[in-house]
Amino acid sequence: MQNKMDNEPVIVFSGTALEVSMVKSILDDNEIASYLRDEYIGTIAPWYSGGGGAGSVKIVVAAADSEKALKVIEEYNRNIK
Repeated sequence: MQNKMDNEPVIVFSGTALEVSMVKSILDDNEIASYLRDEYIGTIAPWYSGGGGAGSVKIVVAAADSEKALKVIEEYNRNIK
């Protein structure tokens, strides 16, 4: 039986529209369901949607997938540097 908290949304990544697009694609390839938050406002007016300026588009996953998603994102970050 799944815990109710497993479906709670968790922000796992924040970045530019291009970065978010790449990370979301990697998460999709790893069969981790995700969706974008502040995609439109973060692209049109990033200063309005929150801190981080142009890095305000966010990727959200279910809490149950957050640990796996963070590992995938950590690997992505290691490979781009």
